[in-house]
Amino acid sequence: MKASEVARRLATPLTAPAWAPVRSRFTDREYLNIVYRTDPEALRAVVPEPLEFDEPLVRFEVMKMGDSTSFGPYTESGQVIPVRFGEERGEYLHAMYLDNTAATVAGREISAYPKTAGSPRLFAEAGALVGTLDVGTQRVATGTMGYKHYAMDLDEARAELTLPTYMVKIVPGYEREPRVCELVRTQITDITVKAAWTGPARLQLFQHVLAPLADLPVLEVISASHIVTDLTLSGITPVFDYLRER
Repeated sequence: MKASEVARRLATPLTAPAWAPVRSRFTDREYLNIVYRTDPEALRAVVPEPLEFDEPLVRFEVMKMGDSTSFGPYTESGQVIPVRFGEERGEYLHAMYLDNTAATVAGREISAYPKTAGSPRLFAEAGALVGTLDVGTQRVATGTMGYKHYAMDLDEARAELTLPTYMVKIVPGYEREPRVCELVRTQITDITVKAAWTGPARLQLFQHVLAPLADLPVLEVISASHIVTDLTLSGITPVFDYLRER
């Protein structure tokens, strides 16, 4: 393989890249979102500057991808934190766990999604929408919401999913010092909300050293939503360079 051909490749292995070089469209992407109040000191320890938060809130989410271009169906779960960057309100992606290798690698390499392996599930059972996250054989989180109890305003649901999103992008150097360490921003703009509901909810988090969701403990459940959408993820833009500021 000529050097010029290598330079045109976007991912490795060179002859069978871990992800396809296409922009993924998600069809029938289903969300369970549970917003809860947590310990402000615990939250302060994980939200990176220059992001700030006004209230100690966290959103536990489970997303079931009904279909996605190149990745196929899969499920994803994690924690999202409402924050401010200057005067702009948005959310910080703290951690994400999913059951699809290509989507994990692509999310980390193309963008800055903090993705790692896990086994989330989203399903209806006995009148409840149930979202779970396992790591190996160990349960890490269980969230439940009354199934389609109350219709939710579609514009409100759209606003919930289209906030600016912040992540930390790290590209390590060969001596373990980072070559890139940036705060980046993205925002979903190409979205169709098909249906949305709200209702009562509960959330349990369980201690796991490699999936420390419970380090942000559940003190009070604030709200919950169940949303079905079609959407396309946008690219990322750097907004803060940690290497220049240190």
